[in-house]
Amino acid sequence: MLRVSNVCKQFNETVVLDNVSFSVEKSDILGLAGPSGGGKSTLLRCMQKLDTSDSGSIECNGRVGFMFQDFQLFPHMTVLENLIYAPTLKNKKLNHQKQARDMLKNLGIASKADTYPRHLSGGQKQRVALARSLMIKPDILLCDEPTSGLDVATTTDVVTLLESVCEMGVTMVIASHDLDFLTKISDRIILLNGGKIVVDIRPQELDDAVDYLKKYY
Repeated sequence: MLRVSNVCKQFNETVVLDNVSFSVEKSDILGLAGPSGGGKSTLLRCMQKLDTSDSGSIECNGRVGFMFQDFQLFPHMTVLENLIYAPTLKNKKLNHQKQARDMLKNLGIASKADTYPRHLSGGQKQRVALARSLMIKPDILLCDEPTSGLDVATTTDVVTLLESVCEMGVTMVIASHDLDFLTKISDRIILLNGGKIVVDIRPQELDDAVDYLKKYY
């Protein structure tokens, strides 16, 4: 489904990704862990072609969606308008409103369709960002720090939401510094430090995956 082969990337003299290789199977959830500056977000951006790697290759079989850490909702558009903006650009002949309203209903925020982002809570913005990513019907969803700034209760909601996305058959790669969150949701966790993969584990196989991962920070 997704294959990363010998990917390298540096900014000026700083090596951000150093010969990174791994693959992800269909419908798996891969967690990308590691300290700030470890290469997580850069790797996601290379997967989405927002950045280009200096060498190596990234092969994605299917449509890729991206959920940004800061949501990047258009402030001058309502929730509904945010959802239908990109699909409408690609195909103006289709009416995307029903799909968008159904998506909002499935995520529990149907009542927010005509609301502007500034009137939403952090958790509601997160759901809108997820809904917008799903509007393109991605085969692979890339999530950059999806629980950043959220409280424990909302983080639990995000786990449930992403698990429901996985049940739709969507493969996911989730970058996060939140090890508790990653061990709850991921089938497999890769930890990047200094641009290198230093851990590649299945958290279910360890008694305390969080403590194990912390040793490599």
